[in-house]
Amino acid sequence: MKHFYLTISLLLLSLGTANAACKDNVVLVHGNTASPSSWNNTINELYSRGYSSSEIYTPNWGSKSCPTCNNHSGSEETPVRTAIINAINNSCTGKIDIIGHSMGVTLAAQQIDKLAASSYVDTFVGVAGAMLGLRSCGVYPYNVWNSTCGRYGLSISSPFLDSLYGVPLGNKVYSMKSFIDQIVCSTGNCYVYGIHSSRIWNEDATYTYSLGHFGLQTDTASDQVDLIE
Repeated sequence: MKHFYLTISLLLLSLGTANAACKDNVVLVHGNTASPSSWNNTINELYSRGYSSSEIYTPNWGSKSCPTCNNHSGSEETPVRTAIINAINNSCTGKIDIIGHSMGVTLAAQQIDKLAASSYVDTFVGVAGAMLGLRSCGVYPYNVWNSTCGRYGLSISSPFLDSLYGVPLGNKVYSMKSFIDQIVCSTGNCYVYGIHSSRIWNEDATYTYSLGHFGLQTDTASDQVDLIE
């Protein structure tokens, strides 16, 4: 009988250890013309908190040399969609977390919508996104005529952004923003229709930093991981 109880106790201990070690897979979606290495600070922070490389997905999307060529339609979508699907299918918790930067925020949000995957997303973090568009792109259809600002891009009230607005993105949603963002606030005005463009509809909280567009990604790694844990 003592041996029986010892076996049960060891089994329960091993199950508890397995559950404690089980974390949501994390998808990190970089911005326009960037690469997965732009997430190095965040990846190192995840490692320091016990995540393994198999739990981190870093899709590599888009042209690296032509920032005005990338949009949210076609080849840019595929790596992000594949990463989200694989992260969900391989998740030991059944959930994933997604952190996007810049155009990666809207691209990740689009794929959550297309996959109807919001119920699998525990936490969505948008870092320096342009969820309401970029003033530098103009207002659709009187926009700057390139792919990034066009119909499937970030001109204000583009068909793409209008179709995305309001869709559920996860159980918890957070935004990180700045008023000295060189991209989102490049015209000197960060607001679209009275709202900072990096904010996300129905978000649980928003955080403001005195950082530029790229510093918002590289210098907030600890806060990013705090939000998904």
